[in-house]
Amino acid sequence: MHKYLVTVRIKGHTVKTTVEAASDTHARLLAEWHWGIGSVITSPRRQEEAQPTPQNSGVDQLKQQLDQAKQSAKPAKLNQQQIKLNQQRTKIYRK
Repeated sequence: MHKYLVTVRIKGHTVKTTVEAASDTHARLLAEWHWGIGSVITSPRRQEEAQPTPQNSGVDQLKQQLDQAKQSAKPAKLNQQQIKLNQQRTKIYRK
């Protein structure tokens, strides 16, 4: 399935919208089925895959930082758990 950009006329207004279809003919038929026969003004044009935007790259960078923080926090958490277990063991032996 691909995304197609279709210009349709809805109640006298021209609107650009996207349709997911297997081909441009299928996109036209879907648009006409949804908005009415004769409502498609321009032939459906296949849209290219989403280009990375500065916002998307910023989100990706934040995700990488989060993963790195989680990885660096694991050894510290394990160390804290070991200390807690050792304290519990010493309490048991002292009783």
